[in-house]
Amino acid sequence: MEHIEHINRIELQGIVGTVRTNEHNGSKVANFTMITDFLYKTREGNAVNESMWHNIVAWSGRDIRNLEKIEKGVPVRVLGRLRTSRYTSADGTEKQFYEVMASKVEVLTGEN
Repeated sequence: MEHIEHINRIELQGIVGTVRTNEHNGSKVANFTMITDFLYKTREGNAVNESMWHNIVAWSGRDIRNLEKIEKGVPVRVLGRLRTSRYTSADGTEKQFYEVMASKVEVLTGEN
């Protein structure tokens, strides 16, 4: 059987929603949401704007600096990998959620 490279890579560009920063074992981490929009037209020609919220985890490091610049309403570009987590809620139901483990976060300005 031929070896196939496995790739888990995601690139997002959107606007920051909520932000929570913490320190864990001496490292800073930002957990934030961001919204992206996908615009398309239906077969009937109607314009549709599909908005989606994403959960981002960004640990301060080589390609993630200045976490304090990540704040509500700021445009950002995020590169990373998708991670799925499961947990059991208070009512006993199994829940699943997705988050992006960022490897690079870039705050976008007018110069970008």
